[in-house]
Amino acid sequence: MKALLSLSSVLLLSAPHLALAQTPGAVDTTAVAVDRLFERWRGASTPGCAVGVTRRGRIVLERGYGMANLETATPITPSTIFHAASLAKQITAMAVMLLVQDGKLSLDDDVRKHVPELPDYGTPITVRHLLTHTSGLRDFFEMLILARGRFEENRITHADMMDIVRRQKALNFTPGTEYLYNNTGYALLAVIVKRASGRSLRDFAAERIFAPLGMARTSFRDDFTTLVPGRASGYAARDSSWRSSAPNYDVYGPTNLLTTVGDMLKWAANYDSTRVGNGAIVRQMSTSAVLTNGDSTNYGFGLSLANDRGARVEEHEGSDPGFRAYLGRYIDHGLAVAVLCNTRSANAVALGHDIARVYLDTLLRSAPASALPVSAAVDTTAVATRAGVYFQPTRVEVVEVSWRDGSLYTARRGGRKLVPVGANRFQVEGLPVVHTFGADTRSGYVASSLLPGRHPVTFEWRGPLVMNARSLTPYAGDYFSAELNSTWHVAPRDSMLVMSTGTSQGIDARAVFEDTFVSGQLVIQFTRRGASVTGFQITHPRARELVFMRVQLDRSER
Repeated sequence: MKALLSLSSVLLLSAPHLALAQTPGAVDTTAVAVDRLFERWRGASTPGCAVGVTRRGRIVLERGYGMANLETATPITPSTIFHAASLAKQITAMAVMLLVQDGKLSLDDDVRKHVPELPDYGTPITVRHLLTHTSGLRDFFEMLILARGRFEENRITHADMMDIVRRQKALNFTPGTEYLYNNTGYALLAVIVKRASGRSLRDFAAERIFAPLGMARTSFRDDFTTLVPGRASGYAARDSSWRSSAPNYDVYGPTNLLTTVGDMLKWAANYDSTRVGNGAIVRQMSTSAVLTNGDSTNYGFGLSLANDRGARVEEHEGSDPGFRAYLGRYIDHGLAVAVLCNTRSANAVALGHDIARVYLDTLLRSAPASALPVSAAVDTTAVATRAGVYFQPTRVEVVEVSWRDGSLYTARRGGRKLVPVGANRFQVEGLPVVHTFGADTRSGYVASSLLPGRHPVTFEWRGPLVMNARSLTPYAGDYFSAELNSTWHVAPRDSMLVMSTGTSQGIDARAVFEDTFVSGQLVIQFTRRGASVTGFQITHPRARELVFMRVQLDRSER
């Protein structure tokens, strides 16, 4: 069980450094409670995390757990430099806002004013759309993975990013109509900063942000082979042991921020006592975007606007190969928490929230109930008939509701339990979402958020489909995507399709309904002309409906 402090104990920890806040010989129960959270990440045989906490702008805890480098037995300390992944986005957003303040940019500028290489999609994409993940642009990382068939082995350069973005003939959605987190927007913001200021984002941020805030150990990295003294190596768990794992890209703006927990806490303090920017900039960055239908996104400029057990939190996480990161500000309580880890096995967000619970104790409400009251009478036979395949055509999302162990689940394997809360109504366990099914088993369901300012989303029922090798034969062939500049080979194997490009091992795609297959997060929809298969569209949650056309049809099919 986690040891928690009372409010009176917390207030004793407001001295500049944890060690100075203790009576000689007294046990620091707060530090002990935090240590327990990181028990798994302590010792010389595991990567780990650095942790920093401030209260009302004053440092109350800095800790290091585990090893920065397993090969050299170098321990993690609070001064260890980490790849902080998407924590970079709020730095990039501030750089943009400084240029707006300088009069060199406008949030309502058409992006093509600064990046004319971007295709014209018939409706303007603004700088504001990029900042708020409402641009509709497909994620360049996911597209490059699909184009190459693999990720970690290939370096990703700025030129790679620009090339694949220029090739795109369509958007995920009309700008401003949806929120969909993606990295392309922030990569383009880095380009805009350079073209508007005449300096790279790396140099601009060093001069205008990092230096004024005293963030001496923070920088953007535009060459992943650069040597950085004091930097942690990244690791991934594999076969009960650790393997090296590191980001392989030079693109920065959405990622590639190198920093320490101490420097990130200096950055967090700037939101409360602005030395870089001003109060108006901070308020804009901390204000949720609103979609054209009136929905709130709960995302500002590089900041997620969340609620943790009743407390308002401005936060962001980072996740890249070998690294996880978290920075959160509990606004009404003056608490900031930074967690930087050199393995994706560490859940930096959960650890950050648990640290906040240690410090805020009774100031935070108990975790809200994960479900509404369960319906008193549930006809399990009727409930079981709700299992099946459902499709959301706008998002191109497939949900396979399954019946296991007397309950419905949101996935064929794993997934979250659907808890009955009324006639044909089920709450997704642990989430503020309710699924309301129609009157009959083929009427689909409506997913409704319990949070304010969210419109419901309708999922359609789809008839089940079972395939064999013979029925898969019409899909076999080579397909080319001009948007990805990549050719995929499709071949049947047993009841699956094997889809591969280059020298990759490929993916196994399983049929879920007519001409539609799934593989992990991917949805593959084949197209036809008459009875002949002519191509397919592949969708990742962050890159929808990328088009592939069949390279050659059999003469009999022409």
